[in-house]
Amino acid sequence: MLMLNDVAVKVFSRQEYSDDVILSFRQEVSLMKRLRHPNILLFMGAVMSPQRLCIVTEFLPRGSLFRLLQKNTSRLDWRRRVHMAVDIARGMNYLHHCNPPIIHRDLKSSNLLVDKSWNVKVGDFGLSRIKHETYLTTKTGKGTPQWMAPEVLRNEQADEKSDIYSFGVVLWELTTEKIPWDSLNSMQVIGAVGFMNQRLDIPKDVDPQWASLIESCWCSDPQSRPTFQEILDKLKELQKKLNVQLQASRTASATTTSAGENNGSNES
Repeated sequence: MLMLNDVAVKVFSRQEYSDDVILSFRQEVSLMKRLRHPNILLFMGAVMSPQRLCIVTEFLPRGSLFRLLQKNTSRLDWRRRVHMAVDIARGMNYLHHCNPPIIHRDLKSSNLLVDKSWNVKVGDFGLSRIKHETYLTTKTGKGTPQWMAPEVLRNEQADEKSDIYSFGVVLWELTTEKIPWDSLNSMQVIGAVGFMNQRLDIPKDVDPQWASLIESCWCSDPQSRPTFQEILDKLKELQKKLNVQLQASRTASATTTSAGENNGSNES
């Protein structure tokens, strides 16, 4: 039986066919072939020829989280945003619990894809590395400074906790719908975050649990940052609280409606 599904094709430009790019392509393919998780973008195949390098994955119709946050967000209520954060944390927790662990190294909203049911999947493993030792070198000059951990910006050793910092920036994006550090260029971000210990401003009206979680992801000491399992536990607590608040709101609304109907019948 032939199954026809939409796919996404990542094509490497022919001008990019250096030895480093070919090595990176092979590493990305080798890595993605191993991964199977509901919150990891599904690898479907690859093409490697002198004319073309391509990676084929499932196609997610809503596109990237970055794109969603920068356009109409009226359908992204707080419960949905928290659910998206849970999806991302689940995918990253899976990567960090692979044997050996996998460090993403480029976690950001443009590398998070959203399906038609609003589920989020982690994608783009071009900079990801399998962790064979305690730390990974960061002296590659690659990545996106606006989402990178301070130790990475300083070209120091990195591990899973560097992904945690980046996740905190994604939580900030889910909160504000803004682009992080959009008034600074890359070198200014490196100076501000990597050497001056500056952090993005969290809005004052944000739920204290949510704000506290973001701040914990941004700890200057990487080992003081939570794991993704700990993050999941905190997000599930927040989900329960939001569900209780929603139920209380619905009950209050139903009570008010019922009282209004009773008053109307009494008057008649």
